[in-house]
Amino acid sequence: MTKRVLLTGATGFIGRHAIPELLSRGYEVHAISSRATNDERGIFWHQADLMKPYECEMLLKNVAPSHLLHFAWYAEPGKFWDSEENFKWVEASIRLMRFFKAAGGERIVMAGTCAEYDWTQSGFYIENVDHCSPLTIYGVAKNSLRQLLKAYGEQFDISCAWGRVFFLYGPNEHPRRLLSSVIISLLQNRVMKCTHGNQRRDFLHVQDAASAFVALLDSSIQGEVNISSGKAYQLREIILVATNILNSGELIQFGAIAPNASDPSLVAGDNRRLSNEVGWTPFYKIEDGLLDTVNWWREKLAGVK
Repeated sequence: MTKRVLLTGATGFIGRHAIPELLSRGYEVHAISSRATNDERGIFWHQADLMKPYECEMLLKNVAPSHLLHFAWYAEPGKFWDSEENFKWVEASIRLMRFFKAAGGERIVMAGTCAEYDWTQSGFYIENVDHCSPLTIYGVAKNSLRQLLKAYGEQFDISCAWGRVFFLYGPNEHPRRLLSSVIISLLQNRVMKCTHGNQRRDFLHVQDAASAFVALLDSSIQGEVNISSGKAYQLREIILVATNILNSGELIQFGAIAPNASDPSLVAGDNRRLSNEVGWTPFYKIEDGLLDTVNWWREKLAGVK
């Protein structure tokens, strides 16, 4: 039987890296883009606006996917945390899963966020153990969709999983996000002002995140799964790895910016469920992943990509 997957957010940060992973596992890939694309990677591209119910319904009827991998969301850095767009994406995602069911779909995997957890309680978060008490509209929206997806799957006997994403980095990251902004500044020989950098975060290369999601999709595991490295790195530590690669440590000014008072000291994900039940392990060590990212930005800024 053909495994036919509908991939949303296919041109986004995680989605573009998921395409080769899906192909390698034998999926017939149907990818959604809001704009026309001539991508030639052996996949079927569909131009559709998921915010428009009729377009969404017709897409699901025409594709009739067996699997749904849903990444699409509003993610403008600095704006997405409390944007009204989050409510629109909850609504669109509910329609998407309803039309998926009507088209005979069998398994859904959606992308959640570590911001669903209670960040007033810093630590290594464990699925179904640590309390969900999001502090932002983004976290509330994702957590609400997670609950609805779980109830919908149980009610209509559809296999569902929810991948909680922690902190990602890698090629194609938005230039205003932390690690990319640091790397760009260093490559352009500009001073980068930072906080003290003592905050500890769980970072994962985006290609590893994509492969983890596809492994989850290809499994029968249901419920919440942390998409994380299971390790906590000091921001200072990671930034210094990048400066060592570029031999430009003099450009970093730690302590030049005051940290947000509500910034948790530790946010990391226990990834034993991902490792033991899904059977996934990361490919990149942090040093190799940062080198890959530095090289990508070097070529990007030089106009090679």
